[in-house]
Amino acid sequence: MDFKEIKKDLFTLPEDYYLAHCISSDAKMSAGIAVEFRKRFKLKSLQDIANQKPLEIGKCYRVGRAFNLVTKSKYWHKPTYETITQALISVKNNCLEEEITKLAMPQIGCGLDKLQWGKVREIIKEVFSDTQVDIVVCTL
Repeated sequence: MDFKEIKKDLFTLPEDYYLAHCISSDAKMSAGIAVEFRKRFKLKSLQDIANQKPLEIGKCYRVGRAFNLVTKSKYWHKPTYETITQALISVKNNCLEEEITKLAMPQIGCGLDKLQWGKVREIIKEVFSDTQVDIVVCTL
């Protein structure tokens, strides 16, 4: 695994990068970077899934090249380090199954969700340490 943090707009990375972000199991995606993900990746299908049954906390749902990490039940709730770890393990397993080697994300769980980036960074590094997935974290 190669891990780096850069100052760049996440959405300007090359098309071979899969992009990850956090959502709630109600799939509202009505605030923060999730709004941009919903627009750019037409994530209405996740809301359709959520209307049929709740998305599972600790899992990721891939739509195109967007990984949607479910880290809390309602959009106003906050994730925990445990739920973000579980969701990252789900992303890792998906990457391994699909032979995905390039993953980019913002500082997940740290904007509106208020987790500490230093802790989340270490979780990401630990989860992906035994993979060939290159991870880029973008900040503006």
